[in-house]
Amino acid sequence: VPGTSLGVLSDTRFDSLKGVVSEASLKAVKAMGFTQMTEIQAKTIPHLLEGRDMVAAAKTGSGKTLAFLIPAVELLSKLKFMPRNGTGALVIAPTRELAMQTFGVLQELLTHQNQTLGLIMGGTSRQSEANKLAKGVNFLVATPGRLLDHLQNTSEFVYKNLQCLIIDEADRILDIGFEEEMKQILRLLPSEWLLSLVVSACYSCVAATLKTTSSPSTSGLDENKEQATVEGLEQGYVVCPSDKRFLLLFTFLKKNRKKKVMVFFSSCLSVKYHHELLNYIDLPVMSIHGKQKQAKRTTTFFQFCNADTGILLCTDVAARGLDIPEVDWIVQYDPPDDPKLWQGRVLQTNIATALNEQGWLLYFYFLAQLFLSSAIFTIDQRKYTISAVPSALLFLEKLITKNYFLHMSAKEAYKAYVRAYDSHHLKSIFDVNTLDLIQVAKSFGFTVPPSVDLHVGSSKARPRKGRASNYGYEGGPSKKREKSVIYKPVPVGNKNRQFSR
Repeated sequence: VPGTSLGVLSDTRFDSLKGVVSEASLKAVKAMGFTQMTEIQAKTIPHLLEGRDMVAAAKTGSGKTLAFLIPAVELLSKLKFMPRNGTGALVIAPTRELAMQTFGVLQELLTHQNQTLGLIMGGTSRQSEANKLAKGVNFLVATPGRLLDHLQNTSEFVYKNLQCLIIDEADRILDIGFEEEMKQILRLLPSEWLLSLVVSACYSCVAATLKTTSSPSTSGLDENKEQATVEGLEQGYVVCPSDKRFLLLFTFLKKNRKKKVMVFFSSCLSVKYHHELLNYIDLPVMSIHGKQKQAKRTTTFFQFCNADTGILLCTDVAARGLDIPEVDWIVQYDPPDDPKLWQGRVLQTNIATALNEQGWLLYFYFLAQLFLSSAIFTIDQRKYTISAVPSALLFLEKLITKNYFLHMSAKEAYKAYVRAYDSHHLKSIFDVNTLDLIQVAKSFGFTVPPSVDLHVGSSKARPRKGRASNYGYEGGPSKKREKSVIYKPVPVGNKNRQFSR
């Protein structure tokens, strides 16, 4: 059972719910391989079955999905919901991958039930979704953007009989920019429902961000006591000069190519470039990012989940809520914008530690010590040797120079990295004015930094002092460095958004 060695299992068995939960649901749970409830399930299911609204914090791998789905299934089953009644239970998830994962669990749970279910999310056929909604979808799993679209534009979407609202990873939904969509969704949905549950990995975050879904009768449950991390997880960081970062990453991945590894980057373009580069130099890797077509993302996600070994490069799209089994290493190649996001990425290793295997989280950037101290981390520095640095660096530079497609991909990835650095939440640590662009450019295979379109504000539009003002274009060093231009001011807009949803 997932979570055995993490201490998340309770002494309560699912068969203790006989007479309260239908035989159909208990039979489905047993077929899924579960006999004992986890702590979050034992604490929430009885309250939810009584119709009490809840705000709960639970780490990934704790069984929270079943904790909120079982009461929802029981509610609609007792009400004898039929397709003509429309949508009775709605689950809102921040990302497509989490929505698909929740939908998969719901499919298994409804094996012996008569209610219909559906999944709506961006990247899929809207018309096909509208046709299914018109026929009646009792259980609906959705991402915020596509859900709002159907609420506003699909006239045959029946949701007036909504009985249960579940918001999963609530704080994450707001973090990735869906606050306005959520406000509109809550205004469009019926003002009263029988059951509501708001779930997150952080109790204080969800309690503060989604007060609008709470009622006076809402119960709060902090299963983690503010610590949604994984017991037994080893964490460490490597202090690495900017120009050696890729070489260290390559050495590390080559050494651990027979393990299951996830590597996080700050932008889609950086994931794309490193995916192309590593595969080109015969180090097979997979990738997931927001600019991929949904079919590709789905295939890659399940391929990595089912694999015993493999390397997955990804952006924050996979950072929260996903329950990916048996991950040996998580590498934070770029820092997340908010130090608290480390928790979401830590949670990906929960099953590895559950199986008594070694789970590792490794931070991989030059300012790691300062960054981690800002998040109140207590972890150790790790030593790691970079092999064949001079020859490997020269090979990378020659490859990027001669290969047109890799050159263009590297240039866009470099620009995205600098923009992400400039927009980082912790300006006191990640200050683009002090960033050594020549060192950074070398990690992307350039001897001279490419130019970057970057909104720098009126106070920064003057020539920069220090390192960042000394470098020219990718064509070669500027003869007159004082006249070199690294940044070009551009209007502020969505084009600088790091992640594509």
